[in-house]
Amino acid sequence: MFTEMLPLLSVIEKNERAYDIEKIRRAFLYAKELHAGQFRQSGEPYVSHPVQVARIVAELGLDTDSICAALLHDTVEDCADKTNLELLTKMFGGEVSMLVDGLTKIIQVQVADKEEAHIENIRKMLLAMNKDIRVIFIKLCDRLHNMRTLAAKKEDRQRAIALETMYIYAPLAHRLGIQRIKLELENLSLFYLDPIGYEEVHQAIDNKYGKSRDFLEEAKNILFEKLSENNINFTLEGRVKSVYSLYRKMYIANREFDEIYDFYAVRVIVDTELECYTALGLVHELFKSVPGRFKDYISTPKPNLYRSLHTTVIGRSGIPFEVQIRTRQMHEEAEYGIAAHWKYKSGEQSSTEIDDRLRWISTLLESDENTRDPDEFIHSFKTDIFHDETFVFTPKGDVISRPLGSTVIDFAYAIHSAVGNKMVGAKINNVIVPIDKVPENGDIIEIITSQSSKGPSRDWLKIVKTGEARSKIRQWFKKEKRAENIVVGRTEVEREVRRMPHPLTDERLDEIVTSVAKRVGINTADDFYNTLGFGGLSLQRFLPKIKDEIEAIYAAENREAPPTPEEELAKVKISDSVKGRRAGGIIIDGEPGCQVKFAKCCNPLPGDKIVGFVTRGFGVSVHKTDCPNVSQSRRNEDNLARWVRAEWEKAEGDVNECYEASLQVIVEDRIGVIASISIALADMKVSISQINTQTLKNGTVAINIHVGCKSTSHYASIVSKLRSISSVISVSRGFT
Repeated sequence: MFTEMLPLLSVIEKNERAYDIEKIRRAFLYAKELHAGQFRQSGEPYVSHPVQVARIVAELGLDTDSICAALLHDTVEDCADKTNLELLTKMFGGEVSMLVDGLTKIIQVQVADKEEAHIENIRKMLLAMNKDIRVIFIKLCDRLHNMRTLAAKKEDRQRAIALETMYIYAPLAHRLGIQRIKLELENLSLFYLDPIGYEEVHQAIDNKYGKSRDFLEEAKNILFEKLSENNINFTLEGRVKSVYSLYRKMYIANREFDEIYDFYAVRVIVDTELECYTALGLVHELFKSVPGRFKDYISTPKPNLYRSLHTTVIGRSGIPFEVQIRTRQMHEEAEYGIAAHWKYKSGEQSSTEIDDRLRWISTLLESDENTRDPDEFIHSFKTDIFHDETFVFTPKGDVISRPLGSTVIDFAYAIHSAVGNKMVGAKINNVIVPIDKVPENGDIIEIITSQSSKGPSRDWLKIVKTGEARSKIRQWFKKEKRAENIVVGRTEVEREVRRMPHPLTDERLDEIVTSVAKRVGINTADDFYNTLGFGGLSLQRFLPKIKDEIEAIYAAENREAPPTPEEELAKVKISDSVKGRRAGGIIIDGEPGCQVKFAKCCNPLPGDKIVGFVTRGFGVSVHKTDCPNVSQSRRNEDNLARWVRAEWEKAEGDVNECYEASLQVIVEDRIGVIASISIALADMKVSISQINTQTLKNGTVAINIHVGCKSTSHYASIVSKLRSISSVISVSRGFT
């Protein structure tokens, strides 16, 4: 077996399940072959990354196909010229291919910007999760290894990846109950996002733990004796709160370090649920409990499968610490969340319990079907994934959890769509409350419904907290109020369009709206207005596109046709009454006195062969015929008609007219050489308009000079004079 596989094999051997080692070996060899010659930014062979991802997948206890998909997860995206999903299906089976597809980014999706591309990739990931939850398990392992090796990337990429990890992947790990991965992702993200804050908290932990290092061992010893006396089979663990958890409380909740009561924690792991409550009583016999710090997550589990008893007590040294009590199964689920089921159920996903726990994915995707607004989707994603929960009870005693801040409307729709749609009021603890009331933990909520209710109000969309409730309200309006939605949507658009200076007929507005609507997959203006009306689109997101379309149409209808070269030339020819005036001494197409300018690229002088170019609005630009720009422009067929015949009125020019000429004088780097050149030009009564120098190799200097010159013969005499200076090596026309 290959040495690169040893870290993976060592984990597989420790797992208590049968693996198809031959299939895993083939997946490794294929990945190694495809990634041959590819390297990570750290300089390691690229195949080391999928191997480490597969190792973390194996640590979660996932199955053979999951490990193979981890080994192959980058092949379709990074080696598209060598493999594809069809080939993976033939070689490793449909499940491996499906998992790899779910892990492959959408790299050719047609979207307006990078943000929308990112959102499309999240959508694809959720769809794949809904089909097979193992996709996100592997994706989390992939992200964890990338975060462990993030130091090799540039600082801007480190921050971007850490931000995405903190706000997408760590919350996903939390939502799925995979505490072990969640904590490490948070700590690594914080390390790159706020290294100073990270170090401060880390130092505070070391200082506090260093002063009371024996405290946890003392507390564990006391508990060990008491639990042993009562014949409970148990395991004890101790831990110090993570850097990120303390950071949140210190910097976000603005609490002092000494105010954090769960800095220390002792975990008691027992066999049965009954023993959990027995152990709790024994803990409270040993230590004084802190009022208001007891939480029973066994009778009321968290949505991510987490079950445990939490109580905060005061140790015999006067130091508060938390005690967590759970069964071994609860502990596995706390560490590995839903992934723990794969350790015991051979990858089956038919469990009703698992389906219930993953219903939020389907709910989020259903919410997405009722909106085409990426901003709305990502808002719902963050609300439903990254939140604290409020737990309330129905009058029958059922527990309902919703994101913190949810209103009674959110709870009504959590019970059933029909309950929300027929809701006319609510009671909390038998007291009638407004429908925007936010319940607190432990409240008993009774939703008051009426068969005569006309349905939800559009204002509810502004009140509700969850994407699920918002989606169900939109669905009702979409189904029941299409005509009304069209009126509402059209009114919104017309109100904004009226603010523009360009009046539009109804027909023209519908044409423009249809054009914009088709860009987002909506076929008609009425469908677009309907979607706006029930809230499936945000007008503010599409308004700039509508305005741009209106401006483009208005500009096109009012734009004059560009003048032809002949029309441009006619404009620059001066009338007979002014032909006698000096106009540069140039004859254009046999016509003297035209509006001309001399090209700076070649600075033509009387005596040079010249040609003219008719510009758009700036007369005729005169060039030397051997100017490089002339030959380059004439390669463009569109420019050929703009080149015209040009000649000097007098071969040697007007004795009173000066033209600008440029010279480059290469001289030895000696003191006084510039003064010698200036004196020589002054003796010839040649004006200098600009002079600058540039030091060259081998002790020479280039002096670039703009001078006033009357003709090519005058220029020749200037060159001859300058060459007579002893320090001058060469003189040339123009700059190189």
